[in-house]
Amino acid sequence: METASDSSVEQPASDNDSDTESRIDPDTQALEYVERVLGTSSQSRQAIQCLPPESPSIDGRVRTSDLRSPLELKKSVAEEIASGLLSLPLELILEICSYLQARFVLHVLPLVCKTLRDIVQDEVTWRIRLLKRIGNCYPVVEAGNDFNWPTACIELEEHLQQWAESGKNAEYFSLTEGHFASVDSVLLLQGGELCISGSRDRNVNLWDLRQLGKAPEKVLVKVLGTERSGTHKGWVWSLASRYNHVCSGSWDSTVKLWDMAADGKQFGEISEKAAVLCLSYLPDILAIGTYGKKVSVYDPRAAYAPVMSRRLHSNAVLSLVADEHFIISGSEDRTLVCFDRRTNSVLQRLQLDTYLFSMSYQGSQLWAGDNRGMLYVFENNGGRFKHIRYFDVGHRSQITGVQHSLGALYTTSTDKTFRIHIPTDPPKVICSQTHSSVLNGITVEGNMAVAASGGLSLEVWKLSV
Repeated sequence: METASDSSVEQPASDNDSDTESRIDPDTQALEYVERVLGTSSQSRQAIQCLPPESPSIDGRVRTSDLRSPLELKKSVAEEIASGLLSLPLELILEICSYLQARFVLHVLPLVCKTLRDIVQDEVTWRIRLLKRIGNCYPVVEAGNDFNWPTACIELEEHLQQWAESGKNAEYFSLTEGHFASVDSVLLLQGGELCISGSRDRNVNLWDLRQLGKAPEKVLVKVLGTERSGTHKGWVWSLASRYNHVCSGSWDSTVKLWDMAADGKQFGEISEKAAVLCLSYLPDILAIGTYGKKVSVYDPRAAYAPVMSRRLHSNAVLSLVADEHFIISGSEDRTLVCFDRRTNSVLQRLQLDTYLFSMSYQGSQLWAGDNRGMLYVFENNGGRFKHIRYFDVGHRSQITGVQHSLGALYTTSTDKTFRIHIPTDPPKVICSQTHSSVLNGITVEGNMAVAASGGLSLEVWKLSV
């Protein structure tokens, strides 16, 4: 929870870019960081009130005050209802549609006739369908005019189907050959066909997941780079991608850039003054968060020219997300900073009780996992971020990975569990997987979910489609 109001006043040292970072052995620095930030022996979990002052839900009742009545929708199409199925009351038509897959309803029924197209394209159809399925506890952030109800409904129903009965229909693979140290970052590419992994063995590996269950010897494609000592000279801690370009950040204070369309060939390198802990890659910027308390920005359209480097925090930058307007960073100093790209200045600085270790940002929602196993939800309301919810989702230590979408929520933790939720208020766990080692991150794309394991492996789930 927030303990102080946000402020747009930057710390005096925040603009000082002339200082130099001490050059110490990256492995020594990384080990000290892991013991301090990821260590759990000295941590004691505190009982935290999970409900903030405001709640978007209404006492267990379906929120219908802002929904148009199905009878009103019926009047708009009544003149075209003539015979057969379309002569039924609208309520029965919607009930029949509820037995069909949401994706089929959205993409096929509109092709049948104008009446069905009008029903399917009306937002209230999807709101009624979704709220009947999971109740009034959705969405966590109040839906605005741009909220995509059909997409949310499709994602949620397919998510529930894929992970039903503890995910028994998902094919599970453990890729244990390829890394000889803890895997700390994973990233799916090309709709889940390829995967990139970064490890403390200093390597970045490329995997072809299309070969799973077919040709196991072909799953590991190659180690990126040409140096004998590894892809990097330090632990590989972060990954990000844009189209066919991938970047890897390391404790050796460099970011290396790889072209997947050219068989993973390196095409660039950026040198920072401190270890690179987090990345965000957009078409117009590459944002880098470092152990040296700074957020740096480069322009990929101009041969990765430096745009900005600012000390936004008083401690290491642990997590980072960005969009066309903002760069949002979480730090070990227990602050969340929102940097406005348009004004080139700090828009907000929120003081928290804990530090945010992982983030997922989509639309107006920012979901973040902290060092105590709790899950924050922030709302972007007109350019101002507001903390609205704080959830206990069952983790007992650091949430190392969060991936949120309109209909799905995934989390990984150093408590050795991978949890699959519905993003409701509060999140409902539909499946939980326990492993023998800590899990350091999660990536989900297409029909693939991959977790990075401290047990030197990639844990892979191939979902039914």
